Amino acid sequence: MEEKILQIKKEALTEIEQVKNQKELDEIRNKYLSRASELNNLKKGLKDVAPELRPKIGALTNEVSKEIEALVNKKAEEFYQIELNKKLEAEKIDVTLPSTYEPYGHIHPLTKTTNEIVEIFEMLGFSLIKNEYSPEVEVEKYNFDLLNVPKEHPARDVQDTFYSKLAKNVILRSQTSNAQVRQMQNSRPPIKIISPGRVYRSESVSARKNNLFHQIEGLYVDKNVTFGDLKGVLNEFIRLYFGSSRPTRFRNSFFPFTEPSAEVDVQCIMCHGKGCPTCSGTGWLEILGSGMVDPNVLRAVDIDPDVYTGFAFGMGIERLTMLKYAIDDIRLFFNNDIRFLNQF
Repeated sequence: MEEKILQIKKEALTEIEQVKNQKELDEIRNKYLSRASELNNLKKGLKDVAPELRPKIGALTNEVSKEIEALVNKKAEEFYQIELNKKLEAEKIDVTLPSTYEPYGHIHPLTKTTNEIVEIFEMLGFSLIKNEYSPEVEVEKYNFDLLNVPKEHPARDVQDTFYSKLAKNVILRSQTSNAQVRQMQNSRPPIKIISPGRVYRSESVSARKNNLFHQIEGLYVDKNVTFGDLKGVLNEFIRLYFGSSRPTRFRNSFFPFTEPSAEVDVQCIMCHGKGCPTCSGTGWLEILGSGMVDPNVLRAVDIDPDVYTGFAFGMGIERLTMLKYAIDDIRLFFNNDIRFLNQF
């Protein structure tokens, strides 16, 4: 039996040495190491060997099996490396070749302007409003009533505001001032916040108007806040936003929630005050509305107007973006024309 085992070993080593591919190697593995192999059958026949020879024959059989298995595994590794090298050679990448350009997106100009305005006012000490204080679907109480807007005010008319057909007094907010009211209800002065967001008006869509647009409003309530503080903050904002100091003017106006109220104009960036079609020949461009918070608004949110005063302002983000980048049609912001967006 010992001679038979050694003969099997010799034949196996010869065949392994001569094998040419993985398929042939698998056949050899099956021939010499499977349960049906001759070597395994010899192991089963150890019971017929003389007891004094069993340990020696058994050890020799195991040794030969391990040696054949080791050589088969070594050969398999060699075939694997050969195939891997072939694959790497076929799939190698020339890193000196120029790369392929992959187009990427851009920050939308309205997002860019919003981020810039928020950053400026945060530099001036304002904090961004909490999201839960600024819902787009609102009730009249926060969009009109608490902002001192009379019941008969034309802004409440269905021709100006979108009302829900499913719930009474539910609207799409027409201004971001609702966030200011909620902030004042849920905190005490000093309050110094800004609130950007979408608003909705029942407007006919044109180059200058859309029924969906974006606003950003600010509010500062504290002791001894004056109109001079309002002018200082807005003039500094204009300087930082447009990149240099520009002539401004504050014109008397009326808003139900501020008293006194003022609209703010900046010198036309196109003609520098000489008069052109953009500014309708006036040399000025309106950019925002502002004023001192009306005492009635403070009382409505339980803030004593005899102790605290404040100012508020609001501006259209589309308008500021159009002025800064000389865009002449508000509809371009919503058309998703890649030729337009690629400019930003």
